[in-house]
Amino acid sequence: MSDFFKYAIDLVAVLLLAFGIKGLSKVRSARGANQLAAVAMGLAVIGLLLSYLGQPSLNAQAWTWILAGTAVGGVFGAITAQRVPMTSMPEVVALFNGCGGMSSLLVALAAALYPAALDATGIVALVSIVISVFVGSITFTGSIVAMAKLQGWLSTPSWMQSKARHLVNIALAVVALIAAVEMIRNGGSGLWLLVVASALLGVGVTLPIGGADMPVVISLLNSYSGVAAAAAGFVVGSQLLIVAGAMVGAAGLILTQVMCKGMNRSLVSVLFGGALGASSTASSGGGEYTNITSCSVEECALTLEAAERVIIVPGYGLAVAQAQHTLREVTRSLEAAGIEVAYAIHPVAGRMPGHMNVLLAEADVPYEQLKEMDVINPDFPATDVVLVLGANDVVNPQAKTDPNSPLYGMPVLDVQQARTVFVVKRGMSAGYSGIKNDLFELGNTSMVFGDAKKVLGDLLGELKELGVGKK
Repeated sequence: MSDFFKYAIDLVAVLLLAFGIKGLSKVRSARGANQLAAVAMGLAVIGLLLSYLGQPSLNAQAWTWILAGTAVGGVFGAITAQRVPMTSMPEVVALFNGCGGMSSLLVALAAALYPAALDATGIVALVSIVISVFVGSITFTGSIVAMAKLQGWLSTPSWMQSKARHLVNIALAVVALIAAVEMIRNGGSGLWLLVVASALLGVGVTLPIGGADMPVVISLLNSYSGVAAAAAGFVVGSQLLIVAGAMVGAAGLILTQVMCKGMNRSLVSVLFGGALGASSTASSGGGEYTNITSCSVEECALTLEAAERVIIVPGYGLAVAQAQHTLREVTRSLEAAGIEVAYAIHPVAGRMPGHMNVLLAEADVPYEQLKEMDVINPDFPATDVVLVLGANDVVNPQAKTDPNSPLYGMPVLDVQQARTVFVVKRGMSAGYSGIKNDLFELGNTSMVFGDAKKVLGDLLGELKELGVGKK
């Protein structure tokens, strides 16, 4: 195949990938954008395989391995997409990040062990191999640890919460640096030391981080996987891989910054400060609830029946209960009665950005009803009822009223400004910050205790009995 044809395919793939990433910034275009990016990656693989046609190094056995690997990966991806629940999506993202890091690591190892076969010689190739091995190893082991912690398979050892862990991580980083310098100087010596030290560093950095901060780490590891891929692109001389890796790296870093801002956390405090909840127990936000008002589902239904405007605030509790479809039935009844319904989406509601958007889209909630925090916050004073479903810290007024609170300065949804607020929760447990929520004790707030799916199912039954939504 001519070089012109190969570059043409690469150019089309890069453009489609860029448009795909751009489209992911909006809810309405996200699904199509994801498909567009998938087509781009498919073109990239096809172009790469076509460029190797006729080369003697790729015999029938090699093509068998390539096609078998493609088939296994495709089947695994399809099964994962169909069977993984929305509550486990962060774990899946972590796993995919780890696969990306491992792929870059394997490419770099092949180039280091067989430099002549891949034409990976010279200072640029050596530096690229070092970066790909270092970042790829950290990404792989860090992502696997993140996935295991979110799944509850792995817990943080007590000594990893002490300052001694920083000394261990610094020592591993120094060893990795020495191995990297040795590789560049002597053309391959120190390779396995770099792999082991980098892999252990990925574990050492990720293991102490609390579960609430893990989505931030997953976003950062996503950025790392892009950096590793770009470095692997320099190793094998693939312009497409360089560009795609750079875009993924930049997008992951931007997402990490968005999440840190949404949680009022710095990246340094996430990576080196331990879990937020551990540092907030002694803050002014702690204490017991003394003025809680609870109500029945019937009272909630009567208030909703008289409302003209309702805002739903979804949180992780909604995802855990898998109550999005029941919620959609409730809102359909309200809409049929002429009640205006909107959904307030906080950047870090759920376990990662976009979690609530995808969850609600799965239940056929119209895109135009999903409102970002900055857009919907001015609407709360004119809202009759706010229904908070499993959200906690993202609706805590302390973020704006208590300078001593660890949440102070965090952007939150101003639900307390509505006329009536109903909060659906199983109990009075704290959010990731580990502090009480002042919203629960306000005069216009009532708690509806119970599993979100059961509460919404009972609410739907009460609304039907009241004739809400009947024509």
